Amino acid sequence: MNLLWSFLNLIMLFSQLPISKSSLISDLFDSWCEEYGKTYASEQEKQHRLNVFHENYKYVNQHNADANSSYTLSVNAFADLTNHEFRANYLGLSPSKSDSVIRLNSRSASAIDGDNLIKESEIPSSLDWRNKGAVTAVKDQGSCGACWSFSATGAVEGINQIKTGSLVSLSEQELIDCDKSYNDGCNGGLMDYAYDFIIKNKGIDTEEDYSYKGRSATCDKNKMNKHVVTIDSYVDIPEKDEKKLLQAVATQPISVGICGSDSSFQLYSGGIFTGPCSTSLDHAVLIVGYDSKDGKDYWIIKNSWGKSWGIKGYMHMVRNSGSEEGVCGINTLASYPVKSSTNPPPSPTPGPTKCNIFTYCSSGETCCCARYFLGVCLSWNCCEAESAVCCDDHRHCCPHDYPVCDTKKNLCLKKSGNTTVSKPLGKKSFSAS
Repeated sequence: MNLLWSFLNLIMLFSQLPISKSSLISDLFDSWCEEYGKTYASEQEKQHRLNVFHENYKYVNQHNADANSSYTLSVNAFADLTNHEFRANYLGLSPSKSDSVIRLNSRSASAIDGDNLIKESEIPSSLDWRNKGAVTAVKDQGSCGACWSFSATGAVEGINQIKTGSLVSLSEQELIDCDKSYNDGCNGGLMDYAYDFIIKNKGIDTEEDYSYKGRSATCDKNKMNKHVVTIDSYVDIPEKDEKKLLQAVATQPISVGICGSDSSFQLYSGGIFTGPCSTSLDHAVLIVGYDSKDGKDYWIIKNSWGKSWGIKGYMHMVRNSGSEEGVCGINTLASYPVKSSTNPPPSPTPGPTKCNIFTYCSSGETCCCARYFLGVCLSWNCCEAESAVCCDDHRHCCPHDYPVCDTKKNLCLKKSGNTTVSKPLGKKSFSAS
């Protein structure tokens, strides 16, 4: 990205030229496409994306030219999307009018009595839960609007590490597929409902076992019944109570709702974000700490848009802004899980995968029919990928995260936003044996 920005600075004076007369903008766009692996279905689509990229580039330049701004923007991975497209594909918090009633009356929600929080007199001046081993690596929700699930698992991962000493990455896909009482998978949800699901389900599976697909799928009941990490209840922090929010963050990572739909949020790259932005909540993130710099206090926020956004996937957002709601409404919808009981013992090691009464594949493999007769499978092959897609040629398969077979081009494909991403079919990784 440093090389790209060096190039960007060289063409700053040309940013107002029409695209047709600015080969430098076109070259920058080609470099950007190469860096982020972007391809387009047609030249017409590519030209449209170039136009969008150019508008975002001008917006970035205009903002970064303001010496008084405490944060910077960049032509990041979302720079070929209009703000409308970005809003439609990368958000997913769904607070409704009834949420305040549900949050107050949920049988799982604990009273705010402060018993489980650090004392106010013991709150440190700064804190980063990443340095204490309570935060997993930045994840990427892709174009699935399931930010609520990433925020919820992040909070559960944090309290589990604090209580047990073990950092375990947990399954957002289980919440997307199986938590259907109120949440709606990639179409949006709320962290409280996710906590309630984990409590009622008596635990949640790991990311490794129930891996992320980037789309809603059928609930895997066997994996849903693997209760690796448990919680006992959850707490809703009073709305607009920034002091209580700070006390909670000093105790553990905290889920929050924010407005993440503004263009400056979309293209954020570093510094202390001060807005302006709406307080209409549409996105969910995780507060993992707080600090101060140059007289400005800020929250450390973990997002779920991959490491190419922001500060390697994080944002510094101003706190003590003087607004009760907080910048982007960060003080208005905060909650966290409570854990007091121990986790259940590990589940037994998975056994072989059964194809039929006579045929088995190894654990973690997928059975693919190699030969049919009158709708009956006469012989089986074993795909070296779990929950894989068996191709129509009965000789190849694709991993679940690249679910479209193109046997003519020897590729496994998936849709990512407005682009198609591919992996080669290959015996070692994806083909049936």
